[in-house]
Amino acid sequence: MSAPRTLYDWFAASVERYGDQIALEVGDELLTYRDLAERAGRVAAGLLRTAGGRPPRRVGLLASRTVSAYAGYLAAQRLGATVVPLNPAFPAARNATIARTAGLTLVLTDGHELPECPVSSVPIREQGGECGPLPASAAAPDDLAYILFTSGSTGTPKGVPITHRNVGAYLAHTIARYEVGPGARMSQTFDLTFDVSVFDMFTAWGSGATLVVPDRNDVLTPVRFVSERAITHWCSVPSVISFARRMRALRPGSMPTLRFSLFAGEPLSVQQAEAWQRAAPGSVIENFYGPTELTITCSEFRLPADPGRWPRTANGTVPIGTVYPHLEYRVLDEHGHPAREGELCVRGSQRFPGYLDPADNAGRFLRLSGDTAVPHDGSGQVTADLWYRTGDRVVDDGGILVHLGRVDHQVKVSGYRIELGEIEAALRDQPGVGDAVVLATTGPRGDTELSAVCTGDALDRGELLNSLRSRLPAYMVPADLVLLDELPLNGNGKTDRKALTVLLQQRVPS
Repeated sequence: MSAPRTLYDWFAASVERYGDQIALEVGDELLTYRDLAERAGRVAAGLLRTAGGRPPRRVGLLASRTVSAYAGYLAAQRLGATVVPLNPAFPAARNATIARTAGLTLVLTDGHELPECPVSSVPIREQGGECGPLPASAAAPDDLAYILFTSGSTGTPKGVPITHRNVGAYLAHTIARYEVGPGARMSQTFDLTFDVSVFDMFTAWGSGATLVVPDRNDVLTPVRFVSERAITHWCSVPSVISFARRMRALRPGSMPTLRFSLFAGEPLSVQQAEAWQRAAPGSVIENFYGPTELTITCSEFRLPADPGRWPRTANGTVPIGTVYPHLEYRVLDEHGHPAREGELCVRGSQRFPGYLDPADNAGRFLRLSGDTAVPHDGSGQVTADLWYRTGDRVVDDGGILVHLGRVDHQVKVSGYRIELGEIEAALRDQPGVGDAVVLATTGPRGDTELSAVCTGDALDRGELLNSLRSRLPAYMVPADLVLLDELPLNGNGKTDRKALTVLLQQRVPS
């Protein structure tokens, strides 16, 4: 078979080579590659019939992680349509806005209702009997494989389109790096509206591996899920580690089948990595990083097998490492000049072609001419020579990048420039602290002040603040510190900083 040109081609190549291997496990339901391809084909035939015999252009997918959802995803890809995942847990108005903004032809559902939607929603169903041959997909490498929506600063979700060429460059790298193939069993902890779900699905299906889907309870008990399902490749947000630690589930050697443990979506602390490594001593632990706009992840850092050789960073996080060899990066200071510390900018084969709404492109791209950065005003085409501004601050230590936080997470208090990550690291170093978040909030006089939230066992608020005063300048010690049993998480499993900000602003400091 020729080299894959589209996302579906990666799956089809595995169907051809590994037809009898298990492609998907959801609960007690197991489908071989051939089974899954046949189900996707029947769904595609039903979808084609619903669309009046013409392949739909853009298909919404309102579904949880069910067999029907995966068959629907593949069916749309088989017809050359662009997939736009919608989350059943999202408010109906948000899903309706996304459907309207994306210009959907129709929405496939696995039983969930979609009120207020401006386009027709139809259940995922399979064409009965012999569905006959399907038309050849007209999708080309530069066509859109999927569109995901991220939060927009104006309150309107921003559409991030990703092409088949973007994903192809990514899969060629990840499948080789993580040694994925027949016999590998990959977890799928991410909802379909989170871009790392594409890594899970198509790194598995592009290589002949098995995608093993946990239910909601399984995600909260990762050790049991990994052990019972003999998972070899785990991927999740680091917050899963913190939850497992609180439940005292990360017993030494409790996940012997793991070969690779991958974490993305938010900073991975060294403490989290140490706890996971003790539970899975035979597993490679890797932190990988990337915004949706750069096709899932674009850099990686593999921790040495010996924890004694692990790097110790100022903010206590694992580095995000080196940018993929097929991509280019620059670190630029606030004036757009090359620097050791500053905003990470990236371009190359994984960089998306620009936001769905061209107005969102303004300020997000720049062109470099020597040591001068020229911002892209958002008008005209987003050409290949433009660099994407990630909005993430990093320090470059000889090609090894350490994530310092968002550009807007560096704050000034009383005229001092402060890295919130440094204070979080100091809190996590305290005995008994499980996790910590520091936020800039508005004080009673309208000025900016620092507030902290910690989780852990038998913590004393006063002692924690006194300990910070012994190691940090006074202007870096939070004015308020709240103790919680656990940090709130958003729909993607990341720490919900917005919810914490609301909690802190509503609280009267003691």
